Amino acid sequence: MEEHREAGKESKPSSMSVDLQGDSSLQVEISDAVSERDKVKFTVQTKSCVPHFAQTEFSVVRHHEEFIWLHNAYVENEEYAGLIIPPAPPRPDFEASREKLQKLGEGDSSITREEFAKMKEELEAEYLAIFKKTVAMHEVFLQRLAAHPTLRRDHNFFVFLEYGQDLSVRGKNRKELLGGFLRNIVKSADEALITGMSGLKEVDDFFEHERTFLLEYHTRIRDACLRADRVMHSHKCLADDYIPISAALSSLGTQEVNQLKTSFLKLAELFERLRKLEGRVASDEDLKLSDMLRYYVRDSQAAKGLLYRRLRALADYENANKTLDKARTRNREVRTAESHQQLCCQRFERLSDSAKQELMDFRSRRVSSFRKNLMELAELELKHAKASTLLLRNTLVILKGEP
Repeated sequence: MEEHREAGKESKPSSMSVDLQGDSSLQVEISDAVSERDKVKFTVQTKSCVPHFAQTEFSVVRHHEEFIWLHNAYVENEEYAGLIIPPAPPRPDFEASREKLQKLGEGDSSITREEFAKMKEELEAEYLAIFKKTVAMHEVFLQRLAAHPTLRRDHNFFVFLEYGQDLSVRGKNRKELLGGFLRNIVKSADEALITGMSGLKEVDDFFEHERTFLLEYHTRIRDACLRADRVMHSHKCLADDYIPISAALSSLGTQEVNQLKTSFLKLAELFERLRKLEGRVASDEDLKLSDMLRYYVRDSQAAKGLLYRRLRALADYENANKTLDKARTRNREVRTAESHQQLCCQRFERLSDSAKQELMDFRSRRVSSFRKNLMELAELELKHAKASTLLLRNTLVILKGEP
């Protein structure tokens, strides 16, 4: 558990699918990852025929903090104010799994050796699933950037992909984290002020509809994610509950010498198979549903951020118009006010044009992703239900002694 390595694409299922509309001139993937106690090292492999790069294939090793640096570079760049910046990948967190395994390793006289082995197997599988999801989320972030016609041309993105040395970036200290928290509060207050007290009216029905929709959509997706997590957790708990039942029946099967021995052993095997089946159900629901919902909670938040920046530009444009009217009334600094008004107008129109296309792309991307993941989940649920029914039927036939 101290270190884990993952290599190759076949053993790394994506935690959620994203419809990436891009050409093949820039392909990015995480081909390998190593998990250590305090960090994860991602090997980012790039294949490209873009003239900017010196080679067509190359790879670098990156840490999570460097992914966050790249995301912040996009967010803080004014040129991308009219775009939906792909959400940053979540920080790798394996502490819960490590603590569970450590507590299990300390020993408990109330569980048998067989139960201990099965619980350890479950915890190791949970750790591996978290690791794979972490890798997949970091890969999706890079692939979203590589597929975007504008974001893929950013200089910082080129540096991230090609520079072979450590980027020497660090995580934010407490002061910077507090500053970011305060900026979010100011942003929320500013948005409420713009839409509420200032009486600013939306000039485009498309954006008014998108704003109303995204507010409701974000709330419902967040609630659905919490419910999906609870369902998945229930399946995991059920799988864990099968462990002592299977162990008890197996123990009875080894002690009995009459005809009940076979029945106890068959029942123990039944609950062991049901445990593995419930574990697969929980894993599939986590990968195909919970992770997808969790991703679009962050992605819809990024879309809301785009609408805020456009609304802020509209408010600046309205204020520039008022300032220009006052300057003309007083006949003072009219040229300066006109210049500022033109800049605000151009910025607002530029943001509106790019934001409309971004929101339309966001709509098609999420619909495609939901359709694909939900169809795959339904097929897996049917497969598991059939397997469970067949398992119960075969066990019942054996217990009855039928041919």
